[in-house]
Amino acid sequence: MPDRPEHRPALAGKAVFEGPGIRLETLPEGHLLHVMGPIDTESLAGYLSAAKLTGSSLRSAGYRQWFVVGDDKLLPARIAALSSVLQGNAFVSDQSHGRIRIGLSGAHAIEILAKGTAVDLDPSVFPEGRSVVTLYGHVSLHLTRTAPHRFELIVLRSYAEHLHEELEHLAAAI
Repeated sequence: MPDRPEHRPALAGKAVFEGPGIRLETLPEGHLLHVMGPIDTESLAGYLSAAKLTGSSLRSAGYRQWFVVGDDKLLPARIAALSSVLQGNAFVSDQSHGRIRIGLSGAHAIEILAKGTAVDLDPSVFPEGRSVVTLYGHVSLHLTRTAPHRFELIVLRSYAEHLHEELEHLAAAI
């Protein structure tokens, strides 16, 4: 008998949804670290480099908070290495098992997102690289524009299936 249950991806079995001008996909359950502390983005990027996490994306998640996101799973030793280089400056909380990433892209991505969030998604206001914590309907999520017509949504694991099904329903209606 295993010590703990086997990990099952939250959106296992969800196929990529593609329609005219839209793509909805489950992104890899790699790593998602929540970093909190009185440092700036440039300093944190330096700490990531020192911890050899250069393949990770750094995203604002609120006042003095960031998400470090990547497709690869991190061993506890790598997370400990980041915690070690950040010691005295910030704290790290591994959220990899508690949050799910969903990709939404295509010419109609903004139209679908606008049906559930009040965020102004115009590129002049919400450019590539911008992140915000918001609601989509009643579900809290972290929204990032990763390319001109591509967004990444990070949602708590328990809401991932509901959000994915809602987005799929809206995408099918276009």
